Amino acid sequence: MTQNVLEVEALTSGYGDLTVIRDVSLAVAPAQITAVLGRNGAGKTTTLKTIAGLLPARSGRILFQGADITKGPAYERRHLGFGYVQENKRIFKRRKVEENLELGLYRLGLSRTEERERVDEVYTRFPILAERRKQVAGYLSGGQQQMLAIGQALLSRPTLLMLDEPSTGLAPSIVAEVMHTVRTLRDEQGLAVLLIEQAVDTALGVADTVVVLDVGRAVHTAPVGEPGLRRIIEDAYMAATADPART
Repeated sequence: MTQNVLEVEALTSGYGDLTVIRDVSLAVAPAQITAVLGRNGAGKTTTLKTIAGLLPARSGRILFQGADITKGPAYERRHLGFGYVQENKRIFKRRKVEENLELGLYRLGLSRTEERERVDEVYTRFPILAERRKQVAGYLSGGQQQMLAIGQALLSRPTLLMLDEPSTGLAPSIVAEVMHTVRTLRDEQGLAVLLIEQAVDTALGVADTVVVLDVGRAVHTAPVGEPGLRRIIEDAYMAATADPART
Protein backbone atom coordinates (compact mmCIF):
# COMPACT_ATOMS: atom_id res chain seq x y z
CA MET A 1 0.00 0.00 0.00
CA THR A 2 1.33 3.46 -0.96
CA GLN A 3 2.30 5.61 2.00
CA ASN A 4 0.47 8.92 2.34
CA VAL A 5 2.58 12.03 1.92
CA LEU A 6 0.74 13.72 4.80
CA GLU A 7 -1.28 12.28 7.66
CA VAL A 8 -2.92 14.40 10.33
CA GLU A 9 -4.21 12.52 13.35
CA ALA A 10 -6.67 14.02 15.88
CA LEU A 11 -5.16 17.50 15.58
CA THR A 12 -6.23 20.15 18.10
CA SER A 13 -5.02 23.75 17.89
CA GLY A 14 -6.00 27.38 18.33
CA TYR A 15 -4.93 30.84 19.42
CA GLY A 16 -4.13 31.71 23.03
CA ASP A 17 -6.90 30.37 25.24
CA LEU A 18 -9.17 29.77 22.25
CA THR A 19 -9.37 26.25 20.85
CA VAL A 20 -10.39 26.45 17.19
CA ILE A 21 -9.98 22.94 15.78
CA ARG A 22 -10.55 19.71 17.69
CA ASP A 23 -9.47 16.18 16.75
CA VAL A 24 -9.14 16.93 13.03
CA SER A 25 -7.81 14.04 10.95
CA LEU A 26 -7.01 14.00 7.22
CA ALA A 27 -4.57 12.53 4.73
CA VAL A 28 -3.04 13.43 1.37
CA ALA A 29 -1.78 10.65 -0.91
CA PRO A 30 0.90 11.04 -3.59
CA ALA A 31 -0.43 12.63 -6.80
CA GLN A 32 -3.75 13.37 -5.11
CA ILE A 33 -5.60 16.57 -4.17
CA THR A 34 -7.32 16.65 -0.79
CA ALA A 35 -9.67 19.62 -0.42
CA VAL A 36 -10.72 20.90 2.98
CA LEU A 37 -14.09 22.62 2.69
CA GLY A 38 -16.08 24.68 5.14
CA ARG A 39 -17.71 28.04 5.52
CA ASN A 40 -16.03 31.04 7.12
CA GLY A 41 -15.08 30.20 10.68
CA ALA A 42 -14.98 26.44 10.20
CA GLY A 43 -11.27 26.24 11.10
CA LYS A 44 -9.76 25.70 7.65
CA THR A 45 -6.92 28.21 7.87
CA THR A 46 -6.14 27.25 11.47
CA THR A 47 -5.78 23.64 10.32
CA LEU A 48 -3.37 24.62 7.56
CA LYS A 49 -1.30 26.92 9.76
CA THR A 50 -0.91 24.16 12.34
CA ILE A 51 0.18 21.67 9.69
CA ALA A 52 2.66 24.24 8.39
CA GLY A 53 4.07 24.77 11.88
CA LEU A 54 2.92 28.39 12.20
CA LEU A 55 0.68 27.40 15.11
CA PRO A 56 1.60 24.78 17.73
CA ALA A 57 -0.43 21.57 17.91
CA ARG A 58 -2.02 21.18 21.32
CA SER A 59 -2.59 17.49 20.74
CA GLY A 60 -2.55 15.01 17.90
CA ARG A 61 0.16 14.20 15.36
CA ILE A 62 1.37 15.45 11.99
CA LEU A 63 3.18 12.82 9.91
CA PHE A 64 5.07 13.70 6.74
CA GLN A 65 6.11 10.70 4.66
CA GLY A 66 5.75 8.60 7.80
CA ALA A 67 7.91 10.80 10.06
CA ASP A 68 6.39 12.61 13.04
CA ILE A 69 7.02 16.35 12.52
CA THR A 70 4.47 17.63 15.02
CA LYS A 71 7.02 19.46 17.18
CA GLY A 72 9.33 20.57 14.38
CA PRO A 73 9.70 24.30 13.56
CA ALA A 74 8.06 25.77 10.47
CA TYR A 75 11.31 26.55 8.66
CA GLU A 76 12.33 22.88 8.69
CA ARG A 77 9.18 21.82 6.88
CA ARG A 78 10.16 23.67 3.75
CA HIS A 79 13.37 21.66 3.55
CA LEU A 80 11.44 18.44 4.14
CA GLY A 81 9.26 19.11 1.10
CA PHE A 82 6.47 21.51 2.07
CA GLY A 83 5.34 24.25 -0.29
CA TYR A 84 2.92 26.69 1.36
CA VAL A 85 0.89 29.41 -0.36
CA GLN A 86 -0.85 31.50 2.29
CA GLU A 87 -4.15 33.27 1.74
CA ASN A 88 -4.31 36.73 0.17
CA LYS A 89 -1.36 36.17 -2.17
CA ARG A 90 1.51 36.80 0.27
CA ILE A 91 4.16 38.21 -2.06
CA PHE A 92 6.58 41.14 -1.85
CA LYS A 93 4.44 43.67 -3.70
CA ARG A 94 7.09 46.40 -3.81
CA ARG A 95 9.63 44.06 -5.35
CA LYS A 96 9.88 43.06 -8.99
CA VAL A 97 8.64 39.64 -10.10
CA GLU A 98 12.16 38.29 -10.51
CA GLU A 99 13.21 39.65 -7.14
CA ASN A 100 10.26 37.84 -5.55
CA LEU A 101 11.48 34.58 -7.04
CA GLU A 102 15.04 35.22 -5.98
CA LEU A 103 13.85 35.83 -2.43
CA GLY A 104 11.95 32.54 -2.64
CA LEU A 105 15.27 30.76 -3.13
CA TYR A 106 16.61 32.02 0.20
CA ARG A 107 18.37 29.35 2.28
CA LEU A 108 17.82 26.54 -0.18
CA GLY A 109 21.59 26.12 -0.46
CA LEU A 110 21.64 26.01 -4.26
CA SER A 111 24.39 27.00 -6.67
CA ARG A 112 23.79 30.02 -8.89
CA THR A 113 23.22 27.66 -11.84
CA GLU A 114 20.67 25.63 -9.88
CA GLU A 115 18.89 28.81 -8.79
CA ARG A 116 18.63 29.94 -12.41
CA GLU A 117 17.20 26.55 -13.39
CA ARG A 118 14.53 26.77 -10.68
CA VAL A 119 13.49 30.29 -11.71
CA ASP A 120 13.36 29.23 -15.37
CA GLU A 121 11.08 26.33 -14.39
CA VAL A 122 8.65 28.83 -12.89
CA TYR A 123 8.79 30.99 -16.01
CA THR A 124 8.12 27.95 -18.18
CA ARG A 125 5.04 27.08 -16.13
CA PHE A 126 3.85 30.70 -15.95
CA PRO A 127 4.94 32.48 -19.16
CA ILE A 128 3.18 35.69 -18.13
CA LEU A 129 5.62 35.98 -15.22
CA ALA A 130 8.54 35.68 -17.62
CA GLU A 131 7.07 38.48 -19.70
CA ARG A 132 6.71 40.66 -16.61
CA ARG A 133 9.83 39.64 -14.72
CA LYS A 134 10.95 43.29 -14.41
CA GLN A 135 7.54 44.56 -13.32
CA VAL A 136 6.81 45.45 -9.69
CA ALA A 137 4.71 42.60 -8.33
CA GLY A 138 2.08 44.88 -6.80
CA TYR A 139 1.06 45.97 -10.30
CA LEU A 140 0.28 42.43 -11.44
CA SER A 141 -3.34 41.35 -11.70
CA GLY A 142 -4.76 39.28 -8.84
CA GLY A 143 -4.41 36.10 -10.86
CA GLN A 144 -0.82 36.87 -11.79
CA GLN A 145 0.00 37.56 -8.15
CA GLN A 146 -1.45 34.16 -7.26
CA MET A 147 0.70 32.55 -9.95
CA LEU A 148 3.73 34.30 -8.50
CA ALA A 149 2.88 33.05 -5.00
CA ILE A 150 2.54 29.49 -6.32
CA GLY A 151 5.77 29.92 -8.29
CA GLN A 152 7.60 30.93 -5.11
CA ALA A 153 6.36 27.77 -3.37
CA LEU A 154 7.46 25.59 -6.29
CA LEU A 155 11.06 26.84 -6.16
CA SER A 156 11.90 24.31 -3.45
CA ARG A 157 10.44 21.50 -5.60
CA PRO A 158 8.07 20.41 -2.84
CA THR A 159 6.49 17.01 -2.38
CA LEU A 160 3.39 18.60 -0.84
CA LEU A 161 1.81 21.87 -1.96
CA MET A 162 -0.57 23.55 0.50
CA LEU A 163 -2.88 26.25 -0.84
CA ASP A 164 -5.01 28.46 1.39
CA GLU A 165 -8.08 29.88 -0.42
CA PRO A 166 -6.35 30.42 -3.80
CA SER A 167 -9.62 31.48 -5.48
CA THR A 168 -10.27 34.43 -3.15
CA GLY A 169 -10.76 37.71 -4.99
CA LEU A 170 -10.21 36.26 -8.46
CA ALA A 171 -12.51 36.37 -11.50
CA PRO A 172 -14.01 32.97 -12.43
CA SER A 173 -11.88 32.67 -15.57
CA ILE A 174 -8.72 33.27 -13.56
CA VAL A 175 -9.80 30.80 -10.89
CA ALA A 176 -10.20 28.20 -13.64
CA GLU A 177 -6.67 28.94 -14.85
CA VAL A 178 -5.20 28.63 -11.36
CA MET A 179 -7.02 25.34 -10.75
CA HIS A 180 -5.85 24.04 -14.11
CA THR A 181 -2.31 24.67 -12.89
CA VAL A 182 -3.02 22.74 -9.69
CA ARG A 183 -4.38 19.77 -11.65
CA THR A 184 -1.36 19.86 -13.94
CA LEU A 185 1.04 19.79 -10.99
CA ARG A 186 -0.76 16.72 -9.68
CA ASP A 187 -1.00 14.93 -13.03
CA GLU A 188 2.39 15.75 -14.55
CA GLN A 189 4.63 16.05 -11.49
CA GLY A 190 2.83 13.72 -9.09
CA LEU A 191 2.54 16.52 -6.54
CA ALA A 192 0.37 15.95 -3.47
CA VAL A 193 -1.88 18.95 -2.83
CA LEU A 194 -3.76 20.08 0.28
CA LEU A 195 -6.29 22.66 -0.88
CA ILE A 196 -8.19 24.86 1.55
CA GLU A 197 -11.30 26.32 -0.07
CA GLN A 198 -14.63 27.89 0.66
CA ALA A 199 -15.81 27.77 -2.97
CA VAL A 200 -17.42 24.34 -3.25
CA ASP A 201 -17.62 24.02 -7.04
CA THR A 202 -14.02 25.17 -7.42
CA ALA A 203 -12.76 22.52 -5.01
CA LEU A 204 -14.93 19.69 -6.30
CA GLY A 205 -13.70 20.40 -9.82
CA VAL A 206 -10.12 19.42 -8.94
CA ALA A 207 -10.14 17.36 -5.73
CA ASP A 208 -9.82 13.62 -5.35
CA THR A 209 -10.87 13.61 -1.69
CA VAL A 210 -12.89 16.07 0.36
CA VAL A 211 -12.75 16.77 4.09
CA VAL A 212 -15.68 18.83 5.40
CA LEU A 213 -15.01 20.99 8.45
CA ASP A 214 -17.66 22.53 10.66
CA VAL A 215 -17.16 24.29 13.99
CA GLY A 216 -13.55 23.11 14.10
CA ARG A 217 -14.28 19.42 13.53
CA ALA A 218 -13.97 17.17 10.51
CA VAL A 219 -17.57 16.06 10.04
CA HIS A 220 -17.12 14.04 6.84
CA THR A 221 -14.32 12.67 4.64
CA ALA A 222 -15.06 11.08 1.28
CA PRO A 223 -13.90 10.68 -2.31
CA VAL A 224 -15.34 13.34 -4.60
CA GLY A 225 -17.60 10.84 -6.37
CA GLU A 226 -19.39 9.69 -3.22
CA PRO A 227 -23.21 9.85 -3.63
CA GLY A 228 -24.78 12.51 -1.46
CA LEU A 229 -21.50 14.34 -0.81
CA ARG A 230 -22.80 17.68 -2.07
CA ARG A 231 -25.78 17.48 0.28
CA ILE A 232 -23.46 16.87 3.23
CA ILE A 233 -21.37 19.87 2.21
CA GLU A 234 -24.45 22.05 1.82
CA ASP A 235 -25.67 21.03 5.26
CA ALA A 236 -22.33 22.03 6.79
CA TYR A 237 -22.42 25.40 5.02
CA MET A 238 -26.02 26.15 5.91
CA ALA A 239 -26.12 24.92 9.51
CA ALA A 240 -26.63 27.63 12.09
CA THR A 241 -24.42 27.77 15.16
CA ALA A 242 -23.59 30.21 17.90
CA ASP A 243 -20.32 28.53 18.85
CA PRO A 244 -17.84 31.33 19.72
CA ALA A 245 -14.85 29.14 18.82
CA ARG A 246 -15.37 29.56 15.07
CA THR A 247 -12.58 31.28 13.20
